[in-house]
Amino acid sequence: MRVLLQRVTEARVTVDGGEVGRIGPGLLALVGAARGDDEAAADWLAEKILGLRIFGDAEGKMNLSVREIGGSILLVSQFTLLADCRRGRRPSFVGAAEPALANDLYLYLGRYLENHVPVAYGVFGAHMAVSLVNDGPVTIMLEKAPPGGEP
Repeated sequence: MRVLLQRVTEARVTVDGGEVGRIGPGLLALVGAARGDDEAAADWLAEKILGLRIFGDAEGKMNLSVREIGGSILLVSQFTLLADCRRGRRPSFVGAAEPALANDLYLYLGRYLENHVPVAYGVFGAHMAVSLVNDGPVTIMLEKAPPGGEP
């Protein structure tokens, strides 16, 4: 699984012009599942997301987690994170998980995170418009390779 995290002051996602999710300070998490990913990978990523010390403390040092600042997470599925662009000009997505598995892992990750912080969601498989104010900017890629290989 891959998760692209962006520290935000606010973020929102719309589908067909209607807002489906919005957060204030926290993290925008774009999530892609690879073939072979499982709940253990989602657990690992959830703990990383919740524990990363990428928010400023009283001295402005990146020393606090999203939990510690009382932040939220906007979770958006994005299979294009699994694009393989090593050959040719058209990305290959053969490494991406099948939609049913990807959706299950996306929802599983969200439920895990909801036990610790407020979570808003995009719509799996929909054409979404994501708006954000990146704070810093701080953008971090997290990756947990599936058992037995690279995504």
